[in-house]
This record gives sequence, structure tokens and C-alpha cells, in this order.
Amino acid sequence: MKRFAMDILQRWKKNHEKKPLIIRGARQVGKTWLMREFGETCYANTIYINFDVNNTMADLFSVDLSIERIIKGIELFFQTKIDPENTLLIFDEIQEVPKALSSLKYFYENAPQYQIVCAGSLLGVALHDGTSFPVGKVDFLDLYPLSFTEFLFALGKNNLVELLHQQDFSLANVFREDYIRLLKDYYFVGGMPEVVSNFARKNDYSEVREIQNKILLAYELDFSKHAPSIHRGSSNPNVME
Repeated sequence: MKRFAMDILQRWKKNHEKKPLIIRGARQVGKTWLMREFGETCYANTIYINFDVNNTMADLFSVDLSIERIIKGIELFFQTKIDPENTLLIFDEIQEVPKALSSLKYFYENAPQYQIVCAGSLLGVALHDGTSFPVGKVDFLDLYPLSFTEFLFALGKNNLVELLHQQDFSLANVFREDYIRLLKDYYFVGGMPEVVSNFARKNDYSEVREIQNKILLAYELDFSKHAPSIHRGSSNPNVME
């Protein structure tokens, strides 16, 4: 799947004064896929840490923020030596370990040679009391669902994309019915990668709706996870409905 955000990541990699990068975006827009694809295609080595499931790494960051100790711990856990120039460190679900977020400041100030890309729910991060956000010490990339052009690429309509890029509108007008049909599909399918991938394989609108509903349910569960207890219903006996 082609994502134009990959071009931004490649430019970030070439910047000799880059900061740790946080990819912001709603759940299910493809942040994890993008980070891992970036690592696989642009680096000799990638170390992927998911703080939601890796308790050892969560404990490592929770003790203190000594970068030397953190790097040594990562090397021991993954049984590899980190070459800062050729290794991408991926911190996924970083909101689960607030000190990992705070560590980005010290990576930037004390060990800027390490190349770090992060993603996670910033809603979750914002609700952790006492968490120090590394203001001015990180860069951001906002990731959204697939654009119409990315949707066309996913469906294998590269020729129609190229025609638009050539701005040969008289020729594009000849294929206007194709563009109109595909735009209608895009309006219904949307740009969530999982939904688009399924539609590209099966062209089944009922499955599209089913996956969309599952994503909406996952959003509701995520909101309830972070919502203050007073907003979660009648679990508090002192709250009157």
C-alpha cells in the first residue's frame, strides 16, 4: 500500500539535525504499518517495541531515564548491538509508558545519534498525571486515512493517478465515468487502510460496512478507556442518572 507519508519519513531520515518523531493520528489509520515499512525499506536494522505488550521494555523505561542504561537494556533484550546510523528504533503505543515519552527529551539532548519514530494515543498520554511532554524536543507527522489518490493506488489504478498528475484534463475527461465511479466508491469505503485493503481484494460492500462498524466499536472502547469514571455510566453510586 502506497502512503505519501513515506516521502516525509525519508526526508526526516536525511535531516542530520532531526529530532525523535511522533506520528500522530487516529487509531487504525496505519501508523504501525507505516513505521515498520519505513524501517524495513530504509534501514539495515529495525527494533520494534510495543509498550502495550512488552512488559520488560515497559519496566526498563519506568526505572529511570538514563539513555545509556536504556540502550543497553534494549540491546540485551533483543540480543543485538544498536548501530545508531543504521538502526531505526520504533516505540509503539508509547502512551502506555509515560516515561518512555519523557525519555525522548533526553534522547534528543544527550544522544541525538539515535533515530526514533513513535506512535500512540496522545489522548492516553494527556491523561497521565505528572507526565512531562518533551516540548520542543520532538518532531511531528500527522497521518490521516488514505487520500483519494492513495485509494486509487491501492486499487491498482496507477494509470488514472498518472493521468491526473500529468494534468491532461482533456484526456482525463474521456475517463470521467471511471473517476466518478471510483470517487463514489471512495466516499463509501473511506480511507481506513484495513477497509481499503479488503475492498481492493474482494470488492464487497457488505464486508466494507462490517469492518467499518468494528472500527467504530474499537473507537468507542478506546474513548471509554480514557474517559473519567464520572462519564462512564452508573458505576459510581453517587452519580445520579
